[in-house]
Amino acid sequence: MSQDRWWKRPGKIHSAIPEVAEQLRKGEINRREFLRTATLLGMSASAAYVLAGKMTGMHIVPRALAAGHARRGGNLRVSMTVMEFTDPAIYDWSEKGNLARQFIDPMVQISPDNIATPHLAESWEVSEDLKTWTFNLRQGIKWSNGDDFNADDIIFNVTRWIDPKTGSSNEGRFSAVQEPPEKIDDHTVRFNLARAELALPESMGDYPALIVNRRFSDDGGDLSKNPVGTGAFEMVENIVGERAVMRRRAGKHWTGDVYLDEITFIDLGGDANAELNAFISGQIDVNYQTTVQQVPAIREIPSLDVHSTATAQTGLLRMRLSEEPWGNAKLRQAVLACVDHQQLVDIAYQGLGLAGEDHHVSPVHPAYAELPRSKQDIGRARRLLAEAGYPNGIELEVQCVDSPAWEQATTLALVEMLRPAGITANVNVLPGKTYWDKWDTWPISFTSWTHRALGTQVLNLAYRSGVTWNECAYSNPEFDRLLDEAGGIVDVNKRRGVMAQLEKILQDDAILVQPFWRNVFTTSTQKVKNYRVQPALEMLFNQVWLDA
Repeated sequence: MSQDRWWKRPGKIHSAIPEVAEQLRKGEINRREFLRTATLLGMSASAAYVLAGKMTGMHIVPRALAAGHARRGGNLRVSMTVMEFTDPAIYDWSEKGNLARQFIDPMVQISPDNIATPHLAESWEVSEDLKTWTFNLRQGIKWSNGDDFNADDIIFNVTRWIDPKTGSSNEGRFSAVQEPPEKIDDHTVRFNLARAELALPESMGDYPALIVNRRFSDDGGDLSKNPVGTGAFEMVENIVGERAVMRRRAGKHWTGDVYLDEITFIDLGGDANAELNAFISGQIDVNYQTTVQQVPAIREIPSLDVHSTATAQTGLLRMRLSEEPWGNAKLRQAVLACVDHQQLVDIAYQGLGLAGEDHHVSPVHPAYAELPRSKQDIGRARRLLAEAGYPNGIELEVQCVDSPAWEQATTLALVEMLRPAGITANVNVLPGKTYWDKWDTWPISFTSWTHRALGTQVLNLAYRSGVTWNECAYSNPEFDRLLDEAGGIVDVNKRRGVMAQLEKILQDDAILVQPFWRNVFTTSTQKVKNYRVQPALEMLFNQVWLDA
């Protein structure tokens, strides 16, 4: 351990941080796992990078901005679906969050390095038992309506999030938060949790946790009609399905220098070829996401840059246990026995991903435990199907959305794998609105899920009993108990042991086929500077600029 006893310096440091640093020094955890844990426990990102360097003997610093070369002005034109974005608490699409986050902010921001960094919250501290979290809010921030940002804003938002009447996915995301935070003073709030939960700051960075003004409900509860915010931009135009225009707020922003004058989101209708033509003709500067089919062509165009990152983004063929015939475990197991995961990566995603293990915890997640992947075994699938009561086979209808193309391709490849076992599945390809209006009620369907930084976050959102986004209608008391336990373990290696049990339960209960983990891609022109792809495709433009 370092001789300068850094943990005795001024400021409250959680007692687990020295132990986690020592694990890094011994090679028992990797740098990513150390940075994630240290920042969650309240250490600043800059201090965590410095300490990581000391423990490993390597000089490691976060990526710095070349602000001295930044150019002011210009309109960044972004190709992205322009959706309605009324109430952040009930957002169900990352694109809605990307529109709103240009003029409202989260408490915590997840960086392109996938690290939780302070935002509206300047810092936080956590008790030894991980049940009491104190967030220190930034002072001097003004809402665009002239209000001072303060603790009342946080209390208002959290109260709405945890109220079942709101219908927010935050009910699962913050399942340990059973009561609104306590107001210590105008810029300090304290969360007293029902159980230990390490992921609280990470969850504060997710798009349904964007913070609205405390008068939000009084002003109609529609952010698109009353866009009051703390962000660097203000919304000046919003036409769903066409465009949204954001203009930089006057004066110095609390995040520092902001270079762009405007951001214009342009909806090209989800046509990848139209988007490519728009890049070539100079109509757009950056896009939300590049399809895997377009990557080879874009890499051949000198004026365009492709950005990519490994993520926990995925898609699931999930079976809803409350709907017939999916309460039948043998039938679900028969489906899984038909699947060749690597073949799905190759067929549907050009090999640009990692094969899944049918438990929705990714190799990029700290505490991920690698489990044996089920192997395709058509003979076993037929036997399971007969044991399920379908000796002569079964015919099903699978729902999937028409765009993006990889979702259709994966679904079609999956159902072809089912046929040799006697499972005939017809694919019903639906337009987005039709599909997503019922996405969590279809008996069997293919659903895409975005990246979350921790495996426990995903499991809380999607598989905890009774939560809003539990599309499988899954309920397993032992799973819930172990999930509670995992959320309270700081030591990533100890947490991995519990995560292995959670992953195995999901595999054994066979509620989903998780084909692969996606690498994601975005494209920008070479005049777009200081832009980095974020794993959840959150668009962070405050310090992006355009070269002439």
